Amino acid sequence: QVHTVESGGGLVQAGGSLRLSCAASGRTFSSYHMGWFRQAPGKAREYVAAINWSGGSTDYADSVKGRFTISRDNAKNTVYLQMNSLKPEDTAVYYCAAASSLYYYTNPTNYDYWGQGTQVTVSS
Repeated sequence: QVHTVESGGGLVQAGGSLRLSCAASGRTFSSYHMGWFRQAPGKAREYVAAINWSGGSTDYADSVKGRFTISRDNAKNTVYLQMNSLKPEDTAVYYCAAASSLYYYTNPTNYDYWGQGTQVTVSS
């Protein structure tokens, strides 16, 4: 079982940067694939990025490709999301999630464990 806690959200101007962290508990963290999702008010939860258990493989939604970078440090049981060149449309609650399989990695239902989320607000 994995328990995750996100942090690092906040208010930033358009063009700015934020780094989100997702601290996970559990000795099996390194065996889980991890994903970042976001949800804006009135919208469905949206896939942002994913990273496999070793960190050797990553994937991004087209909307964030080239601006966001997902990474992990298994020694620290932490996953990161570096967000650069932020836009107002990036405003949302950001969630990290853990999955034992990446078969449907862009689908929230693929993930077994979720954090409580961290708010990111980008002003224009």
